[in-house]
Amino acid sequence: MIRRRMGAGGPEVSAIGLGCMGMSFGYAGRDDAESTRTLHRALDLGVDHLDTADMYGAGANERLLAPVVQARRDEVFLATKFGNRFRGDGSGGTSAPGAYVDSSAAWAREACDASLDRLGVDRIDLYYLHRRDPATPIEETVDAMADLVRAGKVRLLGLSEISPATLRAAHAVHPIAAVQMEYSLFTREVEGEMLDTCRELGVALVAYSPVGRGLLTGAITGRDQLAADDWRAGVPRFAEGNIEANLRLVAAVREVAGEIGCTPAQAALAWLLAQGEDVLPIPGTKRVRWLEENVAAADLRLTDEQQARLRAAVPAEAIAGERYPEAGMRTVGH
Repeated sequence: MIRRRMGAGGPEVSAIGLGCMGMSFGYAGRDDAESTRTLHRALDLGVDHLDTADMYGAGANERLLAPVVQARRDEVFLATKFGNRFRGDGSGGTSAPGAYVDSSAAWAREACDASLDRLGVDRIDLYYLHRRDPATPIEETVDAMADLVRAGKVRLLGLSEISPATLRAAHAVHPIAAVQMEYSLFTREVEGEMLDTCRELGVALVAYSPVGRGLLTGAITGRDQLAADDWRAGVPRFAEGNIEANLRLVAAVREVAGEIGCTPAQAALAWLLAQGEDVLPIPGTKRVRWLEENVAAADLRLTDEQQARLRAAVPAEAIAGERYPEAGMRTVGH
């Protein structure tokens, strides 16, 4: 596994990480035993960057990771997040009526201690603000997060789904190692000011949903494949009318991938890796089979022509539907 640096002066981690959300939250078919096998297999393959959050299953995902992380702590670069809160059990996710964002200093401290307890570790390698409440000054939040670094509870700080201006203000308080943003052939809004700001400040870009929430795997052929408890059923890009248009784009990616000699998911991941040494995708899966397919993308080296053809296969103006429902879109970009 090739390795990339987590921000200027940060440690090297696996270029492809593992997003763990779907093991406990959002997608149908929870299988803790298979998820645990996948976590161990990831570490065996050199994938040391594991990404979770306190909101994934209302803490269930952190608890799932805990035995693996504790048993193999020296092999793990552990990232988790705070900022999304729920009134109730959290089962409805950020689109539930009881969901809200809390980026207060008090919650940063309390949430960190709770995550440390669930994970069973004494330090988090990368601690993100998952979402930001614009009513709370980012300086207040980051100052509290910096206190966690000084206390030895956190190693590096990160932000997720924020604006370039917020990144600059946060970085002035304490160095930010990484910004986590949705980035894929299907979601390229970070290109331009956001990515330019990251590069100016020496901040890594951690790309979540790098295969378009499964669309770019080619395994999804229609809405009828989404179970009732699959949160994507409520995502505009998977809505009737939109999904058909988006699957036509996937077919174009599949054609290019076939000529390259790889799967559509591998082509999408290799394309992201080719966008810069500071881009680190974290595809999510709970299956060893898909993990191994994703990891193999690190061995691909796309030519400039292949990169251009993949980009052209998914014109930005042809993508149908927002990436989150309306409630979710209100929480990003602050």
